[in-house]
Amino acid sequence: MTKVPLIAEYIWLSGADSHHDIRSKCRTLYITEAEAALTPMEMVAKGLFPKWNFDGSSTNQAKGKNTEILIEPVGAYNHPFEKTVHQVAVLCECFLPSGEPTKDNTRHVANTVFKADTVGLKPWFGMEQEYVLVNKNGRPLGWPERGFPAAQGPYYCSSGPNAYGRNIVMAHYEKCLKMGLKISGTNAEVMPGQWEFQVGPCEGIEMGDELVLARWVYLRLLEDIGTFGLDLDVNFEVKPIKGDWNGSGLHTNFSTAPMRAPGGIKAIKEAVQKLEKTVAKDIPFHGADNNQRMTGHHETSSWREFTWGVGTRHTSVRIGNDVEAQGFGYFEDRRPGADADPYLLSAALFRSACDIPAPKLDALIEGYTQPWMKV
Repeated sequence: MTKVPLIAEYIWLSGADSHHDIRSKCRTLYITEAEAALTPMEMVAKGLFPKWNFDGSSTNQAKGKNTEILIEPVGAYNHPFEKTVHQVAVLCECFLPSGEPTKDNTRHVANTVFKADTVGLKPWFGMEQEYVLVNKNGRPLGWPERGFPAAQGPYYCSSGPNAYGRNIVMAHYEKCLKMGLKISGTNAEVMPGQWEFQVGPCEGIEMGDELVLARWVYLRLLEDIGTFGLDLDVNFEVKPIKGDWNGSGLHTNFSTAPMRAPGGIKAIKEAVQKLEKTVAKDIPFHGADNNQRMTGHHETSSWREFTWGVGTRHTSVRIGNDVEAQGFGYFEDRRPGADADPYLLSAALFRSACDIPAPKLDALIEGYTQPWMKV
């Protein structure tokens, strides 16, 4: 039987963060021509990608004599950088040799929350990932070497000389679509050199998977661009430039089946009111140093209080004017910062808005809490 080569790139989170500590390595598999015609997800379902391992001491995930970490495939996608030989991007979770998930396996924790949905709420998410393209010195793309550009105003959704890096942004957009991710749009943001892409709607654990992979695509894309003379990085800090400049958020749109049904506005407002009571449990998963961004200025609310409104941009939560008018839809949580872990963020929002039991998620709160998180 004739077999053909397949390059499988295994991708996983190592735990330092969910935007730059994304690791990968490749292996060659030989599969039949019939297997090569399957979709990547069908390949996973048929078990074509074996479990693999790596040295956890090199990723700060293991110490001692037995440092092997197992990586188990949980999803596969078209490889966005495929050239000649067939390639597949394989998303993995990390486990100890005992079979227990590693302590940094946030996907596993999040999945326990989504699997606790016993009534079929079918949570949908859409995340708006803001970020800044920066050079090797950390200066945003398009900024002068010294000093500052003109004040904010002409950059948001701009065209022409105020849009810095559109060719890179669109290359990322196209790669995500080629991969099969549910990237739904992109636009220039308020600060020069700042952009946003949106992913969703995604259901349950799929939200974390797709946003992590969209971040990974950016890292890989900038590897390629670096070979052509541009030494760039993508900055996911919540307040990359201090002062009178917008920070970067990860606004999260959320709905359940009852919210999307006629009359769902009642369920939406009930969920929002629940979030007012769970602020202390939620903000640990909104990102590091998010108090620097959530000041009540620059289109944010204050992290110290919970507010909501219809059509508002300065509140913790926004219900769209169209949602209020039609009586069903979704709401937008505007609090999360750009560097948040999308697995924990989506699971925490589902837990709090819908009263889902989440003991494994709640056990992480102390480790994610920072000194400023006092409500």
